[in-house]
Amino acid sequence: MGEVVGCGLLAHVPTVMLPEHIRHELNNGRDFTVVEGFRRLKREVLEKLDYDTVVVLDSHWFTTVEFVITSEARRRGKYTSDELPRGMSQVPYDLPGDPAFAELVASKASKHGTWITPIADPCLPIQYATVNVAAYLQKGSESWLSMSCAQTGETEDFLRVGRALGEAIAESGKKVLLLASGAMSHKFWPLQKLRQHEAAGVEHIFSPEHSAADLERIEWFKAGNHAAVIKTMPEFLKFKPEANFGHYLMMAAALGEEKLSAPGRLFSKYENSIGTGQVHIWFDRPQAGWTGKAKAAE
Repeated sequence: MGEVVGCGLLAHVPTVMLPEHIRHELNNGRDFTVVEGFRRLKREVLEKLDYDTVVVLDSHWFTTVEFVITSEARRRGKYTSDELPRGMSQVPYDLPGDPAFAELVASKASKHGTWITPIADPCLPIQYATVNVAAYLQKGSESWLSMSCAQTGETEDFLRVGRALGEAIAESGKKVLLLASGAMSHKFWPLQKLRQHEAAGVEHIFSPEHSAADLERIEWFKAGNHAAVIKTMPEFLKFKPEANFGHYLMMAAALGEEKLSAPGRLFSKYENSIGTGQVHIWFDRPQAGWTGKAKAAE
């Protein structure tokens, strides 16, 4: 039986790819905690964890009529962002793939009432929600696959895809990390105002209501109360979570959705990025399993 050995809701903000001195200029002389959070996560968790496959649930990769999973044998090249070419320019990446695993995931779609297509086209663009995370966390020979967030998808669609993914993982024999790469609330400041709000402080989140919604869910994550997060998605959608929070919902559904009880550990502070809510939260696999009882994180 395959299994998910760890998972996380991770920030991929372009800021993490900027030179350190520029990050300090933006943040009143200090670095953003999501940067050191990546380093701590790799050092304290991933380097000690046995896994062979990483699936990035990529909130920046929008498909329209289906979900897509990468099935190339290897993705390599240099990445320049069309959105932010000044900050993410010619970033090298070299990511081994796993075509057979991608095909297995796609084969489970129909059973769960959804659509997943494996694509092996070497011209398929890569997104910075994958590149930025891999730049900090890739260890070596493990496979890295990306799965899109369908922009037409609703909460139930993301849950269905997660169920299919979870079934495929169990059948695969793989030891998998699931990385839900994306933000919480995701409302940007208008262009004429955003340069006043580039620092990390919570006071720069788009509104107190947006930060309150994020912080409430962070407390639920710390307590392992994933059911509350899923049940209140209609309320959270009012605060524009990135990709309709599809990256998180797919991860949660792969692990039992409302029965998922793993508590989260913060590997960063809750931070602003030009109005949006960013945080690294890691979920270790509890001894009793993903849906077993576990002590809440401190």
